[in-house]
Amino acid sequence: MSATEPNNTESKQSSDKTHFGYEEVRAEDKAERVAGVFHSVAGKYDLMNDLMSGGIHRLWKRFTIEVSGVRPGHKVLDIAGGTGDLAYKFSKLVGDTGQVILSDINSSMLSVGRDRLIDRGVNRNVQYAQLDAQFLPFADDTFDCVTIAFGLRNVTDKDMALRSILRVLKPGGRLLVLEFSKPQNSLLEKVYDQYSFRLLPFMGKVITNDADSYRYLAESIRMHPDQDTLKGMMDTAGFANTEFYNMTGGIVALHKGIKP
Repeated sequence: MSATEPNNTESKQSSDKTHFGYEEVRAEDKAERVAGVFHSVAGKYDLMNDLMSGGIHRLWKRFTIEVSGVRPGHKVLDIAGGTGDLAYKFSKLVGDTGQVILSDINSSMLSVGRDRLIDRGVNRNVQYAQLDAQFLPFADDTFDCVTIAFGLRNVTDKDMALRSILRVLKPGGRLLVLEFSKPQNSLLEKVYDQYSFRLLPFMGKVITNDADSYRYLAESIRMHPDQDTLKGMMDTAGFANTEFYNMTGGIVALHKGIKP
C-alpha cells in the first residue's frame, strides 16, 4: 500500500477486523496494540509534539478552544486527553462552577496528564477517568462539550464512539474532533508523506528510542477517514450542523457537530 492511497480504508473492514496502521489485525487486539504505543511514548509525548509540528499544534488546539463555546459552569469531557493541554484551558473557562473530565484509555498518558495539571495548580474542577470512547460510563445528556484531539484515529470502532459521545452530550452540546487529515494540495501531500514516513520514525528513534511507534502514528494518520468521510460518519451517528475547518492546508482538520 502506498503512502498516498485513500485513507478511508478502515471503514471497509469486516466487523471483526480493523487496521493497526497498515497492518490488518483482529478488532479485539487493536486497543492493546495502541496501548503499547502510548505506554512507550508517554513520557516524551509533549516534546515530540512540539518537534513534529514546530509548535503549531498549540495553535490548532487554541482554535479548538475558541470554537468550543465553553463558558463558566459548563461540563466538558476531553477524550484521549493525553497530557492535558485542552483540559488545562477548559478548566480556566468553566471556573469553579464547572467541571472538566480529562480521560484517556491509556494509563501512562493519563498519569502524565494528571501530574502536569497538578504541577500547574489545577486541582479543583478537573477529574480524571481511564475509559474507552466506545463505552463512555456517563449518564445521557451530561456534557456541554466533548473533545477528542488526535485520538479518534486510534479508536477501534469510530462509529460506536461517535454514537457514545452523542448519547452523553446535552441537547445543543458540541462535539469537536481535532485530527490529522488529508492535505488539500498534491504538492503538500507529497512533502507531508516524505516527512511522515522518513523523518518522523527517525525523530522517534532519536528522542524516544522508538521508531516503530512513530511509524505506526504516520500509518494511522493515512488510514483515518478524510474530511468528508468523517463528516458523513458524524451525520450518520446523529449529529446536526456538522462542518469542518481545514488547518495548515488540511494536514489537520477540526470537525464540529451539534447534538439535536
